[in-house]
Amino acid sequence: MMLTQREREIITLLRRDPLAGPQAIADALGSTRAAVNVHLSNLGKKGAILGRGYILRQENAVVVIGGANVDIKVRSLAPLQHRTSNPGRSNTAPGGVGRNIAENLARLGTPTHLIAAVGHDAAGERLLSDTQAAGVRIDHVHRSAHPTGTYTAVLDADGDMVVAIADMAATDGLAPQDLDHGRELIANASLLVLDGNLSAEVLAYATEIAHAADVPTVIDPVSVPKAALLAPLLTSERPIFAITPNLEELEAIIGRPVGRAEKDVVQAAAVLHERGVQHAWVRLGGRGSLLSTVNEGHTFLTAPPADVRDVTGAGDAMLGAFVHALLTGSDPVDAARYGHAAAGLTVASAATVRPDLTSRLVEDALNDPTRSQT
Repeated sequence: MMLTQREREIITLLRRDPLAGPQAIADALGSTRAAVNVHLSNLGKKGAILGRGYILRQENAVVVIGGANVDIKVRSLAPLQHRTSNPGRSNTAPGGVGRNIAENLARLGTPTHLIAAVGHDAAGERLLSDTQAAGVRIDHVHRSAHPTGTYTAVLDADGDMVVAIADMAATDGLAPQDLDHGRELIANASLLVLDGNLSAEVLAYATEIAHAADVPTVIDPVSVPKAALLAPLLTSERPIFAITPNLEELEAIIGRPVGRAEKDVVQAAAVLHERGVQHAWVRLGGRGSLLSTVNEGHTFLTAPPADVRDVTGAGDAMLGAFVHALLTGSDPVDAARYGHAAAGLTVASAATVRPDLTSRLVEDALNDPTRSQT
């Protein structure tokens, strides 16, 4: 459910006074009673208000479906030497692309539900406890017969990832029928976020539910092998609101090489538009990103400066912040800038999801980019 700016203003007024009448709302907005009645009717059709008295549904709730696992990060203290032991430090934290996106959203203030799979084990219990403590709703997490997944990343002395190994058996085992108890939740969401770690069957089932309920869907391809599996899902008959590949993932989706020049990326993004993607947000690493919108052109965004401590989780922060900004009224370009600011804050932290992340922190970084280095 995407609301217009005027509809959001009306919702804000109704939160202050649920019994306010159309004329009072019109006076507060400098509008007309007739125009407000049209907006109220549209809000009712969208399910944002429920009957007279303007009872409000939970605004801007997001459902994230994807991976939830334990992150094990190992960082070398010196330049890596291959095929031998290297001195370093390690830490363990909650992880998983979908789970990380959900936590970023919750920390920014967006009501967020996670659908994922974890095992019946101590790791799963701790993962759920930490995720819930961060503000994410976990009522629809599936308990799998497989052990809770793990993601082990090896970072060099500069914080860049050298290699990672993912044990995602629990996520791989998530089946379409495991979403059935969350079907109504998905159908009533303001937006659905899908993590490319999901099986093709689950991705297709989730997008079908969202499409039938007119819920915008955002997909994170996650990796090159997973991105290749997305190609059959992208059709003009079942439009996708946004997809966020890097260049290599973009190549995997469209099935051909993409040049590194801006015009080459724009041409490749146009292929996604032909396949029903409204917004193609292509990540270009240190260069920034390119946001292409069907019939509206493209914008190149530079990445803010950051003192990189750990790149893990930057993409998850970008996407979570992008969605949060969209649902609080930003246009897609400003939402992408907001996402970049959140990513800059995240790589400057040793944590995969920055524990002090708030909307105010991101807004301050946007206004003063040097803050992303703290």
